[in-house]
Amino acid sequence: MTSKIRIGIIGSGGIARMHVNAYRQMENVEIVGVADIVPDRASQFIATHHLNQAHAYEDHLVLLEQELDGVSICTPNVSHYQTTMDALAAGKNVLLEKPMSVTLQESVEMVEMSKKSGKMLSIGFQPRYDPNMQFIRNYIQDGNLGKIYYVEVGGGRRRGMPQGTFIRKELAGAGALADIGCYSLDLALHTLGHPKPLTVSATVSNHFGTNPKYHPEADNFNVEDFGAALIRLEGGITLQFKTAWAMHMDTLGATRFLGTDAGMKITPYGEGPWSGVWDGGVGTITKYHDIGGRLTHTPIPCVRSELNLFDEKVKDFVHAVANGLPAPISGEQIILNQAIIDGIFRSSELGKEVDIVLP
Repeated sequence: MTSKIRIGIIGSGGIARMHVNAYRQMENVEIVGVADIVPDRASQFIATHHLNQAHAYEDHLVLLEQELDGVSICTPNVSHYQTTMDALAAGKNVLLEKPMSVTLQESVEMVEMSKKSGKMLSIGFQPRYDPNMQFIRNYIQDGNLGKIYYVEVGGGRRRGMPQGTFIRKELAGAGALADIGCYSLDLALHTLGHPKPLTVSATVSNHFGTNPKYHPEADNFNVEDFGAALIRLEGGITLQFKTAWAMHMDTLGATRFLGTDAGMKITPYGEGPWSGVWDGGVGTITKYHDIGGRLTHTPIPCVRSELNLFDEKVKDFVHAVANGLPAPISGEQIILNQAIIDGIFRSSELGKEVDIVLP
């Protein structure tokens, strides 16, 4: 009988519950420990989820001393870096929730530690498991639109500002860009094959979050709720990006890929004030092209899958751990996402275009 994959959970907030629910569906997984710096929180989490074999820890370093095959890191954003570095240094495979880190330099050091330790670092971008997202990437990568020269991504919510740790810079590091904007960037970069970003001209603001008319914790709100950027990518590709937690508009527009032979317009799945973000799948896909010199467009049917995308990313991580495979969503790829977010904040602060320098 094959031994079970031993998993630890670091951080026991809302996102940790989703990790636990996914792990418990797999017979070859055993959750052996939960760590949280808040006293008694880990033990309460274990009791709530009936994790009878798990032990509670208030120090993640003590958890990492145990025999573990991997850990899910579900802590606030600002602690992603140190917790991941500690886990990799302890010889544990890591499934890290997005965003990867607060700064580009942190991401670089995390990837370096992964290589040094020989353990995988996989980042939690579950929209990649949507069959429609996979179709879009494969279709464009196969050259069906010709050479891509312009991409526009625009996920946003009319009203959708979170509370708690999400809105405090000392815990979250960033706001809407780190929470939902990173999904839009990954949609573009992953579809394009991860071209390197070269320059960024951007602006961020927080007109809604800091206004008590729109947010109950306005006095504690010190991250951005809106961001927009023009990004130059290698290969002569221009990327226009925008995201919002709140706005007086129904949408920031569809995602568009313009190619020399055809174009593609993609809308996110879902309706309502919290919809419009690229974490929930694809609503429509339309190809714009010519036939016999005549302008036309072709709707491409979307697959309505029963897959739980979050569960799929956790299952893929376990499969990789069990079989000694590379990280399903590698830190090397997500560094480019982090580099753009880092550049957006630098550009907005300086009020001018900035270069992106990658190691």
